[in-house]
Amino acid sequence: MQAAARLARIPRLAIQRTAAVRCMATAASHVSASASPSSTPKQSVIPLGNVEAQWANLNQDDKSLVIEQLEELQKKDWKQLSIDEKKAAYYVAFGPHGPRTPIHPPGTILKIFLGTMGLVGAAGALFLALRQMAPPPPKTLTKEWEEASNERAIEQKMNPITGITSEGYSGKGFVQHK
Repeated sequence: MQAAARLARIPRLAIQRTAAVRCMATAASHVSASASPSSTPKQSVIPLGNVEAQWANLNQDDKSLVIEQLEELQKKDWKQLSIDEKKAAYYVAFGPHGPRTPIHPPGTILKIFLGTMGLVGAAGALFLALRQMAPPPPKTLTKEWEEASNERAIEQKMNPITGITSEGYSGKGFVQHK
């Protein structure tokens, strides 16, 4: 599981570089085994207690070095690790970087909400301004005109089967106003 997470964080170039280093290390291990019995692990560029603050500023090589150092530390007994080492391991594995970077930085949601309310308010103001400048509605849309249309339809005996002049008609006819 940790190896898969590590491979997802390290770009392909770093993987190829480490594979080349491993090949050279295995080829030269016979020669260097007698020359240097103890190998010293690489030291981290930053102290592990300060990983959260400087992670964004590290280049990819330094990040991979910190990841390798933390992997070696995690192989030890967890009770022997310091709090800073545990926090650094957690941050590197689950911190808000890479694919877990927040989509919106803090305060963006408020800006989006206020911008949306501003646009809705501007649209409402534009609607009211255009409505004030619009000409009055035509006289054919008044209630009096619609009632006169009903009287005219009755005079002309319009639609005698199901319409306004039919027997027992109880509808409004042409009147649309309340």
